[in-house]
Amino acid sequence: MAKPYSRSDPRGRHDRSVSIAQVAEHAGVSVATVSRVLNSSEAVREHTRQHVMESVQVLGYRVNQLARSLRTDESRLLLALVPDIDNPFYAPIVHGFNAIVQEKGYSVLLCETGGDALRERRYLDLLYSRRADGAVCLDPDTVQKAMGGAAMHFPWVACCEYDESVAVPYVGIDNCTAAHDAVSYLVGQGHTRIAFVNSDTRFMYARERLKGYQDALQQVNIACRPDYCVQVQSLDFAAGRQAAASLLALDQRPTAVFAVSDTLAIGVMRGLYDAGLRVPDDMAVMGFDDIALAQQTWPALTTVAQPMRTLGEQAAWLLLKRLDDGTGTQGGVVLPHRLVIRESA
Repeated sequence: MAKPYSRSDPRGRHDRSVSIAQVAEHAGVSVATVSRVLNSSEAVREHTRQHVMESVQVLGYRVNQLARSLRTDESRLLLALVPDIDNPFYAPIVHGFNAIVQEKGYSVLLCETGGDALRERRYLDLLYSRRADGAVCLDPDTVQKAMGGAAMHFPWVACCEYDESVAVPYVGIDNCTAAHDAVSYLVGQGHTRIAFVNSDTRFMYARERLKGYQDALQQVNIACRPDYCVQVQSLDFAAGRQAAASLLALDQRPTAVFAVSDTLAIGVMRGLYDAGLRVPDDMAVMGFDDIALAQQTWPALTTVAQPMRTLGEQAAWLLLKRLDDGTGTQGGVVLPHRLVIRESA
């Protein structure tokens, strides 16, 4: 039978210095039994487990996570390495990742890398020093530069951006096919002068979506015009407006624009609006990602939808499996995309 205990102050708050020995005394069991209960050991009867947890609640005992991590060599901390936290594409991915790993007792540290190898190396030092157990990375090219040949030997997984030649688990979509489908849709709408707004081709998605754009045009014998391919160095709205200005300066303007992100596409629409053009009557616009803002624009943005939250969830399961079995031999997971037809194209 549990013993009465009175370590609370006159205002009813529990003393935070309650020890595991005091929990054992209150529950009438050994310290070892309390430890097994707190570490979710199966070698404890359910009645005893409930009894101990009642004492934990009554006394207000809190597990010393730092001490536990020193004993188990686990920090219960995971890193989410994101190139740009201002980009609304990443938020649902991180939410999905966080939802899964929190259920397994992990916390997540959100790290903005800015595509900077030095900054990313500082975050990855947490893995080297075992202050973090693992990481999900949405910019693995930078990881490769930061860690060199040691990259594959650390517990991390790639999400969205990945390199199939590197033995690291990954989850993403088929960017080439997705872009091909988008351009084929525009061709089906009667467009033959289709511009492409792309970002930095050091990113895998940019290279693959460019290839999909080119393949779709080649399939229907439409020449890929260099002046219709505008490359910008960021994915923000301002870059999209600048791309629109470049296309409007051409002697023969395109009749449709396909951008590699919704933020760029929305910026393009604003640039067209500023020039007095109507979307889609004067120029159709299509994006990529299907961020929440895509259906709130006027006109609503036609786009390619990525399953953003599911990408994060799948990345979490891949990382948990890698942490569990200690290997990086799992293959990649390729999720489906879909066209979302709205008003802009």
